[in-house]
Amino acid sequence: MEIIIATELTEDLLKACQRLVPQLTTNNPPPSSEQLIQMLASPSSILFLARHRDFGEEILGMATLVLYYVPTGLRGYLEDFVVDIRARNIGMGESLLQACLEKAKQAGAPQVMLTSNPIRKTANQLYLRMGFEIRKTNVYRFNLLQDYVGNLG
Repeated sequence: MEIIIATELTEDLLKACQRLVPQLTTNNPPPSSEQLIQMLASPSSILFLARHRDFGEEILGMATLVLYYVPTGLRGYLEDFVVDIRARNIGMGESLLQACLEKAKQAGAPQVMLTSNPIRKTANQLYLRMGFEIRKTNVYRFNLLQDYVGNLG
């Protein structure tokens, strides 16, 4: 198992995103080359990639650790965490998650947050097994791409 941090856009990375993002969600399309370049250039986003020797050099998993400061301190957030369906149950998710947690700890983040759809049972079991706790809080989303009531300016 190899876990690396992506530093530049490659054809392999673009193909991996095109294959992995639809396995994660049907709500968002895979990122374009331009979007990946912007993300990789962002100092707050760290994209982890996973490979396994049984699959050659193919990228089979990814996770984005987002580190950012707010007035109350450094925050860590895990986003877009997905392992290819062909490579599940071989420890890849655990290795990816561990790499993200180690990087967040090195950066000084006191905790890492994530959200996960309850239907993703295996993923949720992994998070609990790795020590994550379910928070009793509401999660809200405001969709800026749809019409809404109110005036933002």
